[in-house]
Amino acid sequence: MASSSTLISKSIPLSTTRSKSLIISAAASSPQPQQQPLRRHFLSLATTILAPAATAVLIPATPAFAESDEEYVKETEQVINKIRSTISLDKNDPNVADAVAELRETSNSWVAKYRREKSLLGRASFRDIYSALNAVSGHYISFGPTAPIPAKRRTRILEEMETAEKALLRGR
Repeated sequence: MASSSTLISKSIPLSTTRSKSLIISAAASSPQPQQQPLRRHFLSLATTILAPAATAVLIPATPAFAESDEEYVKETEQVINKIRSTISLDKNDPNVADAVAELRETSNSWVAKYRREKSLLGRASFRDIYSALNAVSGHYISFGPTAPIPAKRRTRILEEMETAEKALLRGR
């Protein structure tokens, strides 16, 4: 059981080798209690005045949703047409390698542009096109640009693109 005794602190004497000028300079460099409230007051005023200007510079204005939505719909339809034309090419066609390279470039730019848009991530059209692009790109990366897409994968890709087109028409 603890008794109510007083705490006695041991005092440690300062070393006699310490110079007096060091002690005086340390005391002089400590902030005075009167300066700190003035500094806080100045900082709060500066923050209040400069905050609106800083947010205007740091956070750029986003474009209107209608413009980005129209642009998204247009570019997504272009990607859908590019996928359809590329997967319909015959493996003996001399332009198939160029078409696959062009599709890869188009799909990479589309994904890089729209996967950062939080408003588009939940859309059915985005989900379906993203899935179709993954399937097509994964096939051509794994098997090469002249390998034909298997019938089962092709039908799934075409179904995803059809549902994406329907969702685009509905604004989803």
